[in-house]
Amino acid sequence: MRWSRSHIHTLKEVPTDAEIASHQLMVRGGYIKKLAQGIFTYGPLALRAIKKFENIVREEMDKRGAVEILMPMVQPRELWEESHRWADMGKGLLKFKNRLDQDFCLGATHEEVVTDYVRRDVKSYRDLPLNLYQVQTKYRDEIRPRFGLLRGREFIMKDAYSFDVDVASAHRSYRIMFEAYTAIFSRLGAKFVSVRADSGSIGGSMSEEFHILADSGEDALLVAEDGSFAANVEVCPALDATIPETNNDKLQHAEKFATPGLKTIDDLSKATGVAKHDLVKTLFFSAAEEGSKDLKPICVLVRGSDEVNPIKLKSLLKLANPPLMLNEKEVRDVTGAWPGSCGPVGLTIPIYMDNGVFSLKNYIVGANEDGFHLRNVNHNREYSPTEVADLRVAREGDKNPAGSGVLKSFRGIEVGHIFYLGTKYSKSMNATFLSEKGDATLIEMGCYGIGISRTVQAVIEQSHDKDGIIWPEAIAPFHVHICLLDIADLKCATVANQLYDDLWAAGVEVFMDDRDERPGVKFKDADLLGLPFRINVGSRGLQNNEVEVVARRSKEMEKLKVNAVVGRMKDLLRK
Repeated sequence: MRWSRSHIHTLKEVPTDAEIASHQLMVRGGYIKKLAQGIFTYGPLALRAIKKFENIVREEMDKRGAVEILMPMVQPRELWEESHRWADMGKGLLKFKNRLDQDFCLGATHEEVVTDYVRRDVKSYRDLPLNLYQVQTKYRDEIRPRFGLLRGREFIMKDAYSFDVDVASAHRSYRIMFEAYTAIFSRLGAKFVSVRADSGSIGGSMSEEFHILADSGEDALLVAEDGSFAANVEVCPALDATIPETNNDKLQHAEKFATPGLKTIDDLSKATGVAKHDLVKTLFFSAAEEGSKDLKPICVLVRGSDEVNPIKLKSLLKLANPPLMLNEKEVRDVTGAWPGSCGPVGLTIPIYMDNGVFSLKNYIVGANEDGFHLRNVNHNREYSPTEVADLRVAREGDKNPAGSGVLKSFRGIEVGHIFYLGTKYSKSMNATFLSEKGDATLIEMGCYGIGISRTVQAVIEQSHDKDGIIWPEAIAPFHVHICLLDIADLKCATVANQLYDDLWAAGVEVFMDDRDERPGVKFKDADLLGLPFRINVGSRGLQNNEVEVVARRSKEMEKLKVNAVVGRMKDLLRK
């Protein structure tokens, strides 16, 4: 590709609506252009990177027996009603009516469609196992799209679905896909990690995420020092590395005391001299499903130094979505006091206690009377918890749940997610087969997604410097960027064009900057676009029959004779 014949326009200024480096660089480099909030046009360079990653994905999926299909983006309401997700997906599902007043949605995911596709034809156990995948555009109506392709509304995704005769076979399919994803992201040339994860609205009992590590990643990850465990903080077990010391072991007499103006744990700790981990934080949520008009208040207790993990609470309550916190008026209606003076004593609603609180004695809680607290409170004496469970957010320094040592914190960008679904969709949508015994049996399913467009930007977020993008060779739009420095010089133009043709003939993908621009402009744009190698062809160097080859990542430069360039580039790209 020659710059003069492409539609690539770079920007010097950082776009005001781009918050992170990868978004800024993709816009400045002409890789993407915003059409609307969360919706982008992919330029020619971005599309080449996307197609390269798609090819890696296809190769690894095909190698493991998966079969590619293509499903509609527009989906009828009836299928989503069968799975009960028409309402569960909430406003994230973009719904509309056609001219016949029939309800449809844009495909946010394709579990319903693929289950319908398979159930029409699978009749016997002989028709299974099966693994179908597609590369398709998805649409999710994000409430706040941001970060370019990392949190967009429209995006490209690879989604695969496995269908098996029993749980053991489904687990084998799951592990095969885990191996496929590991191979895919290993070939990508980026630092990544796989972690345990929450299944979210997709459902299922087992799931793992794949993250590209980046300081600006939205997800908090906890990884064991010895590598034996890794999880998204959403689902990571919270285990104290050491048992916090409590004030004393003897149970004291509970008493009320005045705490005017003390509404936060920090205020209470400073006023009483009690460490935050010895105080108890009382929070209130609704256990009603999202969209329900009913209020099902519950109380949650954690140590003052801890935070409630809404995903763990969702799982404990068996809800489709994390429960919502009660507002101040709702808290007052439930307890008789405003937030800051509330506690578990005397409540008639369910009380869920975090494991960390269970080990405490003689602690302080709100008295459910404005401006008052209770000291020397003990559970199973002043009140009884409904259930004790792991409800806090895990953090760096917690004990490794799977081995020795402690957990370390990382930030990651989720680029892949695999789920074991079981019979969640086959049961609701009546997808069955006849077993060897002739019994109608529900199909065991799994689903496996990779954010194609998201991954491309995530790589940039991990791999860039102050000057621009640094592409790994695996998905770089081109391998080599030729800068023709003296466009009016016939010899320069002849050599540059000959190198362009010879490199392509040798299997090296080349992009040539043949614009009528100053060398400094071309060098800056080359660094911005970030292709692995740059070849500078200028009249001064050609006096010695030499060109300059610059590695984008290391910025190391070497001078080569013109006839040595093709061989050297082939060697460099094999490393």
